[in-house]
Amino acid sequence: MTYRIREIFKHDAAGGVLLVAAAVLAMIMANTPLHSLYNGFLEIPVVFKFGAFEIAKPLLLWINDGLMAIFFFLIGLEIKREVLAGHLRSVEQITLPAFAAVAGIAVPAVFYYWFNSTDPIAINGWAIPAATDIAFALGIFILFGKGLPLSLKLFLLSVAIFDDIGAIVIIALFYSQDLSITSLIIGTIGLAILGVLNRFNVRYQAAYLLVGVVVWAAVLKSGVHATLAGFALAWFIPLKVKNPDGHPLLPHIEHALHPWVSFMVLPIFAFANAGVQIVGATMEDLFNPITLGIAAGLFIGKQIGIFGTCVLVIKSGLAKMPTGANWLQLYGVSLLCGVGFTMSLFIGSLAFEEQGMGYQLSVKVGVLMGSLLSAIVGAIVIMKSKPESKEEVVGETV
Repeated sequence: MTYRIREIFKHDAAGGVLLVAAAVLAMIMANTPLHSLYNGFLEIPVVFKFGAFEIAKPLLLWINDGLMAIFFFLIGLEIKREVLAGHLRSVEQITLPAFAAVAGIAVPAVFYYWFNSTDPIAINGWAIPAATDIAFALGIFILFGKGLPLSLKLFLLSVAIFDDIGAIVIIALFYSQDLSITSLIIGTIGLAILGVLNRFNVRYQAAYLLVGVVVWAAVLKSGVHATLAGFALAWFIPLKVKNPDGHPLLPHIEHALHPWVSFMVLPIFAFANAGVQIVGATMEDLFNPITLGIAAGLFIGKQIGIFGTCVLVIKSGLAKMPTGANWLQLYGVSLLCGVGFTMSLFIGSLAFEEQGMGYQLSVKVGVLMGSLLSAIVGAIVIMKSKPESKEEVVGETV
């Protein structure tokens, strides 16, 4: 039994399945007599104090600002490895997913803008449908795409990586506020120290992580969103320097961190942010311009932006079709990119941080609608597109 459980958790789709379970549990608790317990849990005050320095936030914000910084740290590690030594190290390999990702960010934002252009508050959520949840999208691809070319999995991963880069830039530029110069200076000094550690090939991961915690705390107090500290830290972790045990530092940290993020960080975030209280909500609460803009952006905007751009780029000769793939398969993957669950909810929490729960309800309903439609239709298209020959399958190691 223990062996079977370990094997299940080793499966690439396990993280996505656990995310679904956490989201469903949150929905159940939010719409039953357990809702007071659910809300009370998220509002538990958590205080960290060291001398005059103090961080006091409800548990929900510790999850969104703290645990999600670990998620962004892992994203940074993956992007650095892929850019320096992986599938994104050459122009030929990045052309198609790069163009697709840019369009996959821009077109959903246009759809959202079309629904909300007259509302100065609602327009702040323009970036919500621009995100792709790689854990969900990849999990669906693996569950329903057995027999499809491995190149499609690499394309999906690459688009998601560029999508994450875009999301990080958007958060830094548009969702940071009330900047504290003193905290920014402290954070900058911390980054400089990390640069020195990297320059002198320091091989103890504890040194990087200790300074990284200080940088995170400074960024949290600065007004720049704290998750960006996790992403910045990743770029100072050496790729090839070996730790005292003889393992390359960056791949070792990435490998050790991945199960914690997949099976703890993201499910906890999903549980804390997916609790949509539908009971008692009016039709206006559930189907307003914010909700429709997000749902349309994810389900319609993503597929039009990504697949349409792929057609243009491939037909123009700027890039090639993923090896062994056909147009229907590529369309199915484009649909899966409309699953924006984790990152979309996260950006939504930033976009309407100062507004009431009504805005967050609209965000959650829109994200769930758009993501669910993208997942269902994407899975159907992928199953319909399976080839007769299975020379290169998604189960192979990337």
